[in-house]
Amino acid sequence: MLGMWTMFMATGQVPELQTKFYEIALHVVAEVATAIALVTGGYGLFTGRKWGMQAYMLSMGMLLYTLIVSPGYYIQRDNIVMTGMFAIFFVIAIVFVGLSFLRARDYLPEKPTK
Repeated sequence: MLGMWTMFMATGQVPELQTKFYEIALHVVAEVATAIALVTGGYGLFTGRKWGMQAYMLSMGMLLYTLIVSPGYYIQRDNIVMTGMFAIFFVIAIVFVGLSFLRARDYLPEKPTK
């Protein structure tokens, strides 16, 4: 996400900066927040932090929202390749969320013993 937006901005491929500045600016902020949340959630899971699963699931919710909303831009421009890419990413994200629900108990903090 960060790489894609950096490339688009650096190469001047975001005409909405001139026509719909606030809309695109907030969209980019939301996607940057999603990317940061995904990295944070992944870090939390891989390092065994108590908050890891919660952060991961929150970030996946943010990602699923982005993967639903973002393709609209490409659908309106008849860009089948980008639309297909988002569809594939959506399916992969759903699989990861489903697997996470199946393994959620593995990541819950241990209950104190009496």
